[in-house]
Amino acid sequence: MTLTERLNQYEKLMRLDKPIGILLLLWPTLWGIWFAASGHPDVLVLWIFVLGTVLMRSAGCVINDYADRDFDAHVARTRERPLAAGRVSGKEALLLAAGLAGVAFLLILPLNKLVLLLSIPAVLLAASYPYTKRFFAIPQAYLGIAFGFGIPMAYAAIQSHIPLEAWLLLLANVFWSVAYDTEYAMVDRDDDVRIGIKTSALTFGRFDVTAIMLCYALTLALLGYVGWRLGRGGWFYAGLGVAALLAAYHYTLIRGRDRALCFKAFLHNNWLGAAVFAGLVLDYAHISTYLCGLSDFCN
Repeated sequence: MTLTERLNQYEKLMRLDKPIGILLLLWPTLWGIWFAASGHPDVLVLWIFVLGTVLMRSAGCVINDYADRDFDAHVARTRERPLAAGRVSGKEALLLAAGLAGVAFLLILPLNKLVLLLSIPAVLLAASYPYTKRFFAIPQAYLGIAFGFGIPMAYAAIQSHIPLEAWLLLLANVFWSVAYDTEYAMVDRDDDVRIGIKTSALTFGRFDVTAIMLCYALTLALLGYVGWRLGRGGWFYAGLGVAALLAAYHYTLIRGRDRALCFKAFLHNNWLGAAVFAGLVLDYAHISTYLCGLSDFCN
């Protein structure tokens, strides 16, 4: 392969051509940053976490494909992935993943010691998740911890400690991850049975749709409780309301268990995460504007 062709394979291996994973990882991280910083995050911290999200999601995709390279070759949707198709070697993949994780670690060096310590379990979670599909009945819950670990790291970076709210937000992300990744797993249900890996779609069985909707409800309930604890207002709850309507729309897509519609619901979760974040941003901006106006009036 030419250099351009090889870089194109690396791009596909990192899923940079499919940014949905980056967005699903980014939204909960941004929730954590905005809550931790009371709506006014430091620009440097914000960019460190945004870039770190892209790098670690890319590294996680590489490790996932390395772990699943033998399985992917037997699944129609994944058999053309670079590792499964033999266009990238296992050694190349490991070196690429290590390089991405190394750059992500360099990014957090300006932050405090607690963030550096938390980066160790963050890397271990990302690297070990693909292997949980061999033995864990609901690996999507493990994914939720891995995808949400930016939340306690954000609190550590901004507040230098991790309060209860951070762990509640992480738990909310676990339920959200189980919801959207079960929708994703419903697409590959038959292939997963044939090759012998475990997914929540198989574990939930005929209750898969019910379980997904319950996870959505728990996600929104936990987010609402965190917002209540932190004194959030109408804009935040309006964002949760929009997210609830989107979850209801997902029900109309998945209730028939059509593969294409289940995949559409999975992709559509980007808008659910965005709705929560938009409500959070608007709420803090509204409160800030109100306080500034009150200050001017008082002066």
